Amino acid sequence: MGITAVAVGKKHEDWVRPGIQRYAQRMRRHHEITWKLLPHSQREGDAAREEESDRILKALKPQDFVVLLDERGSSLTSPQLAAALQKQFDTGKNVVMVIGGAYGVSAELQKRADLVWSLSGLVFPHQLVRLIIAEQIYRAQEISAGRPYHHE
Repeated sequence: MGITAVAVGKKHEDWVRPGIQRYAQRMRRHHEITWKLLPHSQREGDAAREEESDRILKALKPQDFVVLLDERGSSLTSPQLAAALQKQFDTGKNVVMVIGGAYGVSAELQKRADLVWSLSGLVFPHQLVRLIIAEQIYRAQEISAGRPYHHE
């Protein structure tokens, strides 16, 4: 069991790569994160959203627990995220975190998501979201294990 992050976009940029690697090295085996980067569409607007969403949907397995990042989603505290992830691990499910493209995702992909999660009401650059996800997955692991990384 692990976590796969599916993101539309090119490779991790130089400024974000060391941070993602830092958290990946600190993660334990059961929270290991694998990145699957899908290319941007050459189209724009609705056509780009549909094409990129189709690529994402093809990368998902029926048994995956899909967490879609969207600023209109539910706000979660770090302990709530840790509990949601741990529940899936306890039932043997793989977790897939989805970062859509610049035009968002299709209604079909929205429906496929088991959890729509908002990092904030703000919109962040996709590269920064990758780093935030890496840190939050590490934090969730530490919370679930009762280690002192997260303080309340």
